[in-house]
Amino acid sequence: MANPTLSAIMWGLDLLVSAVAVLSFARGLTHMWRTVSAGTPDPGRLAPVGKRLWGVVSAALTHREFKGRPWIKAAHWLVMVSFPILFLTLVTGYAQLRVQTFTLPLLGHFAPWEWLTEVFAWGGLAGIILLMVVRQRAGRGTAAEAALSNDDPDTAAAAADPEGTPPSSLAKPHPRDSSPRGLASRFLGSTRWQALFVEWVILIVCACVVALRGLEYALFSVTPGLEAHASALHFPLTGWLGALFAAAASSSATSLANAIVLVSALKVITSMTWLTVVGIQTGMGVAWHRFVAILNLYTRRNADGTKSLGPADHMLIDGKPVTSEDDFDDVPEDTVLGVGTIDDFSWKARLDLYSCTECGRCQELCPAWNTQKPLSPKLLIMGLRDHMESASNVQIVEQEEGHQKLGDGEVLLDKGVPASPHSFDLVSALSLSGATGPEGVSAVTAPLVPEVVSEEVLWDCTNCGACVEQCPVDIEHIDHILDLRRHQVLMEGAFPRELGRAFRGMESKANPYNQPARKRMEWAKKLDFDIPVVGEDIEDASEVDYLFWVGCAGAYDDTAKKTSAAVAELLHTAGVSFAVLGSGESCTGDPARRAGNEALFQMLAAQAIDTLKEAKPQKIVVSCAHCFNTIAGEYPELGGSFDVVHHTQLLNRLVRDGLLTPVAPTSAASTGADSTDEAGVQSAGSAPSVGAPLKVTYHDACFLGRHNRVYEPPRELVGSLPNVELVEMPRNRDRAMCCGAGGAHAWFEETRGTRIADARIVEAASTGADVVATACPFCSQMLGSASGTSAGFVSSDADQGDASAEGATASSGGKLPEVRDVAVMLLESVKRGQ
Repeated sequence: MANPTLSAIMWGLDLLVSAVAVLSFARGLTHMWRTVSAGTPDPGRLAPVGKRLWGVVSAALTHREFKGRPWIKAAHWLVMVSFPILFLTLVTGYAQLRVQTFTLPLLGHFAPWEWLTEVFAWGGLAGIILLMVVRQRAGRGTAAEAALSNDDPDTAAAAADPEGTPPSSLAKPHPRDSSPRGLASRFLGSTRWQALFVEWVILIVCACVVALRGLEYALFSVTPGLEAHASALHFPLTGWLGALFAAAASSSATSLANAIVLVSALKVITSMTWLTVVGIQTGMGVAWHRFVAILNLYTRRNADGTKSLGPADHMLIDGKPVTSEDDFDDVPEDTVLGVGTIDDFSWKARLDLYSCTECGRCQELCPAWNTQKPLSPKLLIMGLRDHMESASNVQIVEQEEGHQKLGDGEVLLDKGVPASPHSFDLVSALSLSGATGPEGVSAVTAPLVPEVVSEEVLWDCTNCGACVEQCPVDIEHIDHILDLRRHQVLMEGAFPRELGRAFRGMESKANPYNQPARKRMEWAKKLDFDIPVVGEDIEDASEVDYLFWVGCAGAYDDTAKKTSAAVAELLHTAGVSFAVLGSGESCTGDPARRAGNEALFQMLAAQAIDTLKEAKPQKIVVSCAHCFNTIAGEYPELGGSFDVVHHTQLLNRLVRDGLLTPVAPTSAASTGADSTDEAGVQSAGSAPSVGAPLKVTYHDACFLGRHNRVYEPPRELVGSLPNVELVEMPRNRDRAMCCGAGGAHAWFEETRGTRIADARIVEAASTGADVVATACPFCSQMLGSASGTSAGFVSSDADQGDASAEGATASSGGKLPEVRDVAVMLLESVKRGQ
């Protein structure tokens, strides 16, 4: 067999390396356990056990958390499954250092197991090669891409990459844009050496398994008594390789055995090196996620395995969920509301930070990042993780160390602790983007805002949910941002200045528009029928089929008023009985909650729930995606469970049932000016030409689509309109881009980069659509006011000189589509038949 000296040396070396690896891994595991367990309580995360375990198993086996990219999904699945299956080959590798013909008892020559091993050895090898190619082609991003959100983009980019392209010369849409025209790298800021290290480890291990299988075949074929095992039955995918090895070694059993020792040693040393490195680098999510992701998926907010979307997570005070405004009464003065420092993060939030794989899927679709703002969900999580890691390892000497005096705010770090807690890739991305200073986040425990998360980053988030939807390990980005906002609003009184007016309006007049309740029915004044008001015309809503929840936008916003009138007319035409609350309606509290003002939300929610309970509705129909999400998703945990439908769902059902009949246009388009009635319906003179279909693209409202999975009813409704062609934007359904209104952004302005609504309306224009159909008043408001100019759009009506303006692109020389709610479009079509 193998040379005894070679075998002994490799055996001793592998045992030494393994001992170091086990100690390192145990140290890392202990550190992570202590860090996570130091978090605050987060009840309800561990039960029911059966449902949660099944959720983990099904998510792992189906890879359903991987959205899009089917080839990458398949490759990662092969690599993931190969890890536990090929673990036993590591056991075999240790034994083969001493006995080269060793096989596992029972399984060693069991043909199905051998087939499984070879399939996943080759599969893992192919999978990791594909993933390495994907990473290589995606690149690591550029300084110009990162600096687009910097206060001085060109100077920052030039300092990092003097030979690179200055940001000011980049054509719009900028490379951060992840649409098909974009050039963004989702790996910008990800720690490259760690990813390459993990990929090469997997490549080497899988290659060693394949090589060992071939060498075993060759050795068995020349070893008396084992020749029968050297067959296609036992080596279905490596027998041909074994034959080549046997020929190369001239069928020398000693040479083949020596080769097995060397390859086994390489496999063991590579595996143990990986174990050593991850034990030292506990913030290495690209490696640790294969363990931590399982725990994170098990402890996700929703035990049924659905994403942490829809309702916002409850706020915790001393580990107890806040479910009433009374929970804020008699709170001790030292109680921390929200999350102010890393010490306030729950154990689940800390587990989230460790779980990040740095894949950048969240960054790729983030509307803030894609419009040149410093917020990247990935960089946010990575920065918090590195801060948590550094703060847990750094000892702060408060005022004096020996004879050395320290000034206020100065700290001494443990010997060997770097000044920056980040990798070069991450600190470069953070500082270039303007998210942090040149050294990244604070290395010691400090207020998270602004020492770890800048105020701009915190308030850039629109709560669209794209990050949560795309995350394969179910990190709850929105919940963490809301907890940071809660602390800023409730403890520090720090929030965008414009929000003050909205807060005052909700506090005093129960609406963010700061309008009196008596104006809530002005939208219905020009209707030719009466709408019953609960408490005035009828005793309660049980007397009608639906209670129409108009919402604050539907009552006060001029464009949304037309949608409210259109919904009312359609329900009246279909013979559906409905009523409204009139001046008794109030804000659901969504803007307050999404802005972090949980106390105000609880007050408004209690008021609305009491009103709805008194109204006794059979069903509620709403035309606002945010009201829909709040009433249907958030009120149940506060004691208000109601049957709620969105107006697109109800109207689509009425069309399917034949109660509403859309009619095709019968006259040619007028050359005169358009005219509309109170519901926003165009007159016959402005109808599209017969035979020339109206191109319509549908914009998915985040709080209707991604947060509540209502994708098809609005599309079916648009598709039911005669002479209409539905075209999709590149980003649609669960990958749709936000309009920019969520997260209370409807109440304060964006101050940097491209306006989100401009980017979205330009994307809609790129489809050639005549109309953007919406299903939320805030989407209509944002897209309707968008000019597209900040996204590089130049109208065909503009002077020719404007076409050469900075940033102008292929989107120049067109016209922006009209923005209309689907209810308004349906009413226009139905009225043609009347």
